[in-house]
Amino acid sequence: MQAHLRVRRFDPEEPAPQPRYQDYTVEAEDYFTVLDALIKIREEEDGTLAVRCSCRSSVCGSCAMRINGHATLACKTKLTDASKGRDVVLVEPMGNMPVVKDLVTDLQSFWDKVWAVEPFLQPQGPVPEQEYLASNESMVHLTGVMNCIMCGACVSDCTVLAVDPNFLAPAALAKAYRFVADPRDGASKERLRALSQYGGIWDCTRCLECVQVCPKDVAPMDRIMTLRDKAMQAGYTSTYGARHTIAFSELLKESGRLDELRLPVMTFGIFNLPRMLSLVPVGLRALVRGKMPPIFHRAIPGVEHIRRSFRSAEAKR
Repeated sequence: MQAHLRVRRFDPEEPAPQPRYQDYTVEAEDYFTVLDALIKIREEEDGTLAVRCSCRSSVCGSCAMRINGHATLACKTKLTDASKGRDVVLVEPMGNMPVVKDLVTDLQSFWDKVWAVEPFLQPQGPVPEQEYLASNESMVHLTGVMNCIMCGACVSDCTVLAVDPNFLAPAALAKAYRFVADPRDGASKERLRALSQYGGIWDCTRCLECVQVCPKDVAPMDRIMTLRDKAMQAGYTSTYGARHTIAFSELLKESGRLDELRLPVMTFGIFNLPRMLSLVPVGLRALVRGKMPPIFHRAIPGVEHIRRSFRSAEAKR
């Protein structure tokens, strides 16, 4: 079959280098992956095309790139699937990282964030004679997050990192969870305190992009949500993120629906004038569009059922 690929090119050695797109047509077998097609283009048509790859078996993570707008492994993406319903397969380098050349990105910022969460065990207490042991149950629980191959796909498509480079990003936070949840680690409380600061667990907007693109089903966002629970259980409830979560829950338990006027007050505090004033333009836009929440908030009919659900969940903690 003939496949048509549109590849985003970038050569830093060109005078005044600028990204551009180049179209290729390649004769492909039915079993071809996108990586197979790119390698064939590089070897038979255009030797200047820069592509990074290694194992070709979805193990090393080297060939992570954006295909049709979402990060994935090129060696795991069948060309027939990527072409379905499209005239051209769009291939681009990963996002949120500097491009070295064409489809090759600089992963230094990715590794800097991973190192920032101290990705190594910090056991405390007496040193055992032979080794630090962990139960089979606890290690089975950690298997999912330990499947991460550090490809960077989740970081590429992280919508928070796109606007705030200080965010630790999904891969580093999932790695942090791996050690917080390890029974052999003795620094969990210190880790949770650090992760509760600006750029950490409370900056995630739960857009699900990292869950969608992860080739190993690590589900980084789910790990971040669990870290939030653990942080609050450890007593770190003074951050805006924790206060917002607590206020959200209390308002739902009280009336069965969200009181949007009280939520920011309970989150930021009524005397936090800079924060409260910053919400005025939002309130005015809501008012103009008829979206202003009612001043007199009322509970929904049958709110007792909601409260019973809360009591049941709290009893199981």
